[in-house]
Amino acid sequence: MTTVDIDVDAFWHDPYPQLATLRQTAPVAWVPQLRATLLTHHSDVVEQEKRVDTYSSHMPNGLMTRLMGENLMRKDGDAHFNERRAILPAMSAKTVKAVWRAQFEATTNAILDTLAPRGHCELVRDLAMPASAEALKAVTGLTNMSAEDIDRVSQGMIDGCANYTGDPEIEARCQSCTQTISQHIAERQAAVEATPDHSMLSVQLQAGLNAAQIDANIKLAISGGQNEPRDAIAGTIWALLSHPEQLAACRRGDVTWLQAFEEYARWVSPIGMSPRRLAQPTRLHGTDINPDGLVFFMFGSANRDESVFANADRFDTQRDLRKAVSFGAGPHFCAGAWVSRCLISEVVLPQVFERLPNLRLAANRPATFGGWAFRGPLHVDVEWDVPPG
Repeated sequence: MTTVDIDVDAFWHDPYPQLATLRQTAPVAWVPQLRATLLTHHSDVVEQEKRVDTYSSHMPNGLMTRLMGENLMRKDGDAHFNERRAILPAMSAKTVKAVWRAQFEATTNAILDTLAPRGHCELVRDLAMPASAEALKAVTGLTNMSAEDIDRVSQGMIDGCANYTGDPEIEARCQSCTQTISQHIAERQAAVEATPDHSMLSVQLQAGLNAAQIDANIKLAISGGQNEPRDAIAGTIWALLSHPEQLAACRRGDVTWLQAFEEYARWVSPIGMSPRRLAQPTRLHGTDINPDGLVFFMFGSANRDESVFANADRFDTQRDLRKAVSFGAGPHFCAGAWVSRCLISEVVLPQVFERLPNLRLAANRPATFGGWAFRGPLHVDVEWDVPPG
């Protein structure tokens, strides 16, 4: 197998040049700095992710399992299906439309009520973070947490699950965050049992899942349900403001807000990678991959594969996105996809561009991005006009 060394810091700041090189020269490559084999072709990610007998999600020694517990994302077959079915009543398109959308609209409007008179904000911290966190509090049932706590523990778990270099401080912070979530679950359980609702906590209790399953799945939902929507909200707004002709197309109705969000999610994949354990020997592109090693399905690379997407490095809201793998490609397709689509494309984006007149990027501080396993904006400063009086 080809060994490819990477500069981890450069890869975190911008993985796309290295991923493009891997696609061209070593689509199956061992990267010692990440202690994993990377699959970077779109076709390989799509086809191999479905081979759960070979590329197993069951990773008892993996970072996520060790730090957060064995959630449904780390199970295959019936074990995965049964837990996925148990949380479906909280995540389905029907529930999102009937229950969550009105709550998303109310909380987003309240955030904008506070921001609108200011004339400026930092999008990640001031808008995207609380909008995503308030939605997640409702969906998980952890309404006893603050938005700031949701964001803090989510980031701690995301950092822990991407800690492939083994930084002990990152691991300790992640452990502290998971303990905080367990405490809040315990505090809420009696109330949810007394008055069942559509939250993840409630529907799992109603389905008879045990305490360890409930705990691990809610941690999974927070780790994936806060950072990714937060970053996609701020990132999509930044992308549209950076491409005014495409923003104009959205405003005219030529392009939907959903197309804008999903193109951003292809272009700057908030979930850039998903790990698997190789359960049995296999051969790909003439390369032997040994069992029990880590394999990374590089979604961020697949979404920029030149053989699938023309001008793949370009943000284009009118492109055909049917082959994008932003939410995954196999049985582990993101269970929260309907929640994210509703929150971002049906609520936050249209409200932001309606309520903040002449919204624009601040000229004095360009936006910055970071991450490769999970990627998003670090800050996006914006301004808008405040009507007199």
